[in-house]
Amino acid sequence: MTTSEKFVHMAIAVLLFYGVMAAILLLTQRLRSRRGERVQAAAFLGPSLLLIGVGLLYPAGVTVYQSLFGAATFDPPFVGFDNYTSLFTNSQQLTVLRNTLLWVLLTPTIATAIGLVYAVLVDRAAFEKFAKALLFLPMAISMVGASIIWKFVYDYKSGDSTQIGLLNQILSWLGFDTYNFLLESPWNTLFLIVILIWVQAGFAMTILSASIKAIPEDMVEAARLDGTGPWQMFRHITIPSIRPSLIVVLTTITIATLKVFDIVQTATGGNFDTSVLAYEFYRQNFVAGNQGLSATIAVVIFILVVPIVIYNIRQMRKLEAR
Repeated sequence: MTTSEKFVHMAIAVLLFYGVMAAILLLTQRLRSRRGERVQAAAFLGPSLLLIGVGLLYPAGVTVYQSLFGAATFDPPFVGFDNYTSLFTNSQQLTVLRNTLLWVLLTPTIATAIGLVYAVLVDRAAFEKFAKALLFLPMAISMVGASIIWKFVYDYKSGDSTQIGLLNQILSWLGFDTYNFLLESPWNTLFLIVILIWVQAGFAMTILSASIKAIPEDMVEAARLDGTGPWQMFRHITIPSIRPSLIVVLTTITIATLKVFDIVQTATGGNFDTSVLAYEFYRQNFVAGNQGLSATIAVVIFILVVPIVIYNIRQMRKLEAR
């Protein structure tokens, strides 16, 4: 299909969409009763619900169904919950789960803590804009780009070879032995986590800094007049005031962490026991050809993400109700 044909098809689809919406308006504009309002609401919600069903619910159901079958490419056997059992009992998969747990526990908390402390320290400072730009700069870099940068930072040369990795060169200057940062497990996973923290700390700082500036000045001045010190101000004024933003930042980074793939793929390719759930899904589906286990991993990721999303929505509703 040529570019012009694609453009024509897209134009036809757009015109068809507007035609359907116009028809709905014409058919429902004369319905002024309560029943008519329900028909009109159903007419508008129907296409959206249809798209949700086709684009979200149906694929989710198919994924759950595929997770109950084995690894054969053609006519895979029904294995029930064996894939789930394997995911939580196989030593290799347990390593994947351990790594994912480390990512989820460390990345959101450390990135948010760094962003919060940084936002408080540079707030209203003379160099505030410059300091914030420095921490936010990694956000402008793709995950692959950030991984390549840090791969050079961690680079290791054996023997008496000249070290091009920043960290190993510093170790050489200080007289210490060089170290292969991406080889030994589980430390290599921690070094990979540093990359995502480096990227996400700027996001946390930006959101939390805006929340800190939104704290009413009269509240801050009243606390200072009462003799409140910096630590008490941070603990009793700043933290409670920005709590909704803290929740949003933590949950957002947690969801991003559960889906991390680029860093593992670029830095280690999942080798040396560094694989996580999102990368293992890719490896099982596209490398090993085990669609049953890959579907199982997708279901587990979905189950882990849903409570976080629900909690985030509930907190936002509570904030709007105030």
